[in-house]
Amino acid sequence: MDGANHSTVSEFVFLGITNIWEIQLILFMLSSMLYVTSMMGNSLIILTVIYDHHLHSPMYFFLANLSFIDLGVSSVISPRMIYDLFRKHKVISFNGCITQIFFIHIIGGVEMLLLIAMAFDRYVAICKPLHYLTIMNPRICIFFFVAAWTIGLIHSLAQLAFVVKLPFCGPNVLDSALFVLLIGTFVMQKLFF
Repeated sequence: MDGANHSTVSEFVFLGITNIWEIQLILFMLSSMLYVTSMMGNSLIILTVIYDHHLHSPMYFFLANLSFIDLGVSSVISPRMIYDLFRKHKVISFNGCITQIFFIHIIGGVEMLLLIAMAFDRYVAICKPLHYLTIMNPRICIFFFVAAWTIGLIHSLAQLAFVVKLPFCGPNVLDSALFVLLIGTFVMQKLFF
């Protein structure tokens, strides 16, 4: 016997923010309202860019893709959080947790690179306005889009490879109050800034 701990964690248990029904209801209403608002706002941006031919420019192409990414952020995090508000035993399986980590990292990587592409687009528009349409042609926009998704996927797979190899043998109970506070801050930042 080598003396190592070979136990594995198959699920993580979240401690709730509160067990008071009224506070859970307020959090449910607030979270649901923010989720629906985020989904509708980002969907409206995407549909407007698609159907208004005046908005078929690189800046709006990147803006629509960023809205699509924000739809993904909201869809990966919020439904599970809203669902867990009313559950007595708040549990996520190890595979479910890894899946959320995978998608969060893809979305984060793609969003970061799309913001870089948007910054480059604005740089070209301001510093080289006469060459803007030749530099920011549709081919380069598609290249930025594909590069963002490819690098985001590689980033996520690399992070996942490291996390899956880690031994999770400690306590599997997590305080979700801090998690919800961080998610709430992230959602508020997306809505108002």
